[in-house]
Amino acid sequence: MSDDYHLFTENIYMKFGIDLKQYKEAQMKRRLTSLRDKRGFHDFQKYYIALTKETELLHEFMDRITINVSEFYRNPKRWEVLKDTIIPLIKPNQGELKIWSAACSTGEEPYSIAILLKEYFPGIQPTILATDIDEKVLERAKTGAYLEQALKDLPKSLKQKYFTKNGELFEVDPTLKRLINFKKHNLLEDNYPKNVDLIVCRNVLIYFTDQAKDKIYHNFATSLSQNGVLFVGSTEQIFSPNKFGLKLIDTFFYQKEDK
Repeated sequence: MSDDYHLFTENIYMKFGIDLKQYKEAQMKRRLTSLRDKRGFHDFQKYYIALTKETELLHEFMDRITINVSEFYRNPKRWEVLKDTIIPLIKPNQGELKIWSAACSTGEEPYSIAILLKEYFPGIQPTILATDIDEKVLERAKTGAYLEQALKDLPKSLKQKYFTKNGELFEVDPTLKRLINFKKHNLLEDNYPKNVDLIVCRNVLIYFTDQAKDKIYHNFATSLSQNGVLFVGSTEQIFSPNKFGLKLIDTFFYQKEDK
């Protein structure tokens, strides 16, 4: 790591609480060097000073270190498993269900969860926490307005039932918004919620180092309720789930082991 970039990572951590060393270095440094150069800064120190003064630059920086690409019902077959197998396993008698959509980006994932529960599990009273490190994408998520491309995997009947077309955008039904609490959260630094029945965190951890991933998986397992389930992305298979107190119960679904 160059001295210039090393000092930059230290400054970012001290100022914003974001530990860039927990991300894969070559990938992150390349991404940020490209962004820095694009904005006309020739070293990271000058770029850092600009970040502390210009909100627009800081938002752009946050966008670059987080990958804000999402869709409704992304990888639909996994959502079928969630509906048919996982939720009945977690809550066979209906009742309250505590869910955490971690690194939720612009909100497609927590809204997908809300749609699934309202449509197929009317007896469940969900509490859905949706978090991300990027406040800008959280604001977009709270707005709940999406281009049609984001809804391409959503069944047509659900699209018609839970969205209202307004110009080029499709707006989420207010009944879904009321189910979700959007909140800023840093997976590497902040405390995790307790007794969560279902954690959904997909296609995010591939950008972290192995050490950072281990820390996050351990924290997820601790966060889960007894027999709670972690739902990860298609690129994030956990090869030794038992070391985190988890067991594979279906592809990309891991349940907390009985003690």
